[in-house]
Amino acid sequence: MFGKGNKLYSIFRNKCPRCHEGDFFKYQPTFNPKKMTSLHENCPKCNLKYMIEPSFFFGAMYVNYAIAVALFVAIFIIAKVFIGLSILHSFIAIVVVSLLLTPVSLRLSRIIWINLFVSYDKDAVKLKSER
Repeated sequence: MFGKGNKLYSIFRNKCPRCHEGDFFKYQPTFNPKKMTSLHENCPKCNLKYMIEPSFFFGAMYVNYAIAVALFVAIFIIAKVFIGLSILHSFIAIVVVSLLLTPVSLRLSRIIWINLFVSYDKDAVKLKSER
């Protein structure tokens, strides 16, 4: 299910959406704002240009919004229904968890966004070596 050729493989392993071998991000997840979403310009393996067009990743904001809303609802239900916290404490839990997961959600939204537009090509690495 999570093997090469599946978009989930690229998303969860932060790999290039075309070859599934090259790293998508330059750095491991961090709270450093300059390194949080730093991408390679091109895939190190297949040479796919990640910034397909100027401002390409602005669309990832919509994906990040959906992830944030789902996260907020899930945290609220867990805090209010299962743990029994008050409304105020539930919102405090939402703020704390969302701040802690900001690097993950930003990176996840970018990799999901590019995977919507780029498909897997098993011959992509071979094509780069022939050029």
